[in-house]
Amino acid sequence: MTTLRQLFLANNAQTTNFPLLLEFERAEGIYMYNAEGKPYIDLISGIGVSSLGHNNPHVIDAIKQQVDKYMHLMVYGEYVQTPQVRFAEKLVSVLPDSLQSVYFTNSGAEAVEGALKLAKRFTGRSQVIAFHNSYHGSTHGALSVMGNEEFKQAYRPLLPGVSFIHFNDPDHLQFITEETACVIMETVQGEAGVRVPDVAYMQALRARCTETGTLLILDEIQAAFGRTGKLFAFEHFGIVPDILLLAKALGGGMPIGAFISSNQIMDALKENPILGHITTFGGHPVCCAAGLAALEFLLEANLVAGVAEKEALLRSLLVHPAIKQVRGKGLMLAAELEDFDLNKKIIDRCIENGVITDWFLHCSNSMRLAPPLIITPDEISKACAVIVEAVDYYTK
Repeated sequence: MTTLRQLFLANNAQTTNFPLLLEFERAEGIYMYNAEGKPYIDLISGIGVSSLGHNNPHVIDAIKQQVDKYMHLMVYGEYVQTPQVRFAEKLVSVLPDSLQSVYFTNSGAEAVEGALKLAKRFTGRSQVIAFHNSYHGSTHGALSVMGNEEFKQAYRPLLPGVSFIHFNDPDHLQFITEETACVIMETVQGEAGVRVPDVAYMQALRARCTETGTLLILDEIQAAFGRTGKLFAFEHFGIVPDILLLAKALGGGMPIGAFISSNQIMDALKENPILGHITTFGGHPVCCAAGLAALEFLLEANLVAGVAEKEALLRSLLVHPAIKQVRGKGLMLAAELEDFDLNKKIIDRCIENGVITDWFLHCSNSMRLAPPLIITPDEISKACAVIVEAVDYYTK
């Protein structure tokens, strides 16, 4: 009899020659369960998606209620659909006044694509500045502003007019000029191994963009919705972007992204030509219903308030001579080890012992630590004990 794993390898497109090949039958809270019922702690939230844990009842109820009413009706932007309207209203209510217009997309990568187009259209400029070791997705435009040549060289030529500067380096702000349409930046760099910029740097970046008429695009696809200890990561720095990018946790487990700006800027997509950005499934009503429910739960449960304490507990428990440092903000952390080989062995042993973690695309010697925000102190202690045991096993 052909197994599910064999069918997966035969019929599902593969992204590497060495997939994890873990099979799960159900998931709840911070746990995923295989066919034998073995629990695994999801310490990476499906790469930042499951911030409320798996199968949040509030989100599931919203999905079921919306499915009974309607699913897809029309391409985005033509019909007045209650889930889209209510979700946008709620998002705008928790954002600064200038971020008042929400364009829903299918994913984070599409949000990046839309934002780049919007910046060029609004400014009439073509130069884009991005950052070394940045990650913004895998579509052609998003790949063009990725700051790692290893992952993009096979797909050139990419978008012209893209330049790269060093993250958190004030000397490089001089390269932002009156010819720059936009600067696109992860508020906290994710795949670079969770790099947090200085407050002074972020304020200088904001000032330079304002001075030159350059739009500042902040990619918070991984960092938003409490992940760093603030509802939005830019709140740590006392600045506001011109365009904000969201996805991952935005949908409460459902696929959705968004780019958000002012009405003035967003209106540039309406004419010359009309339909400046089009998406068939962007803002899918079921996804918007799920996203609204997720945001309501996040706020009502006040999950963001507990993030700093949980970060402190993680840092206090992840102490070992082989762990060079624990880096990051909130529950968006990286534990740095000697090299990838050691990191991968430790990750594999953690998985064997029921804790799912991972490495970073641009920082393979560091372990990803981004659990659901609902994780308890006891669960943190349990997960950290597994990690420290694995580190000790391979370094003693």
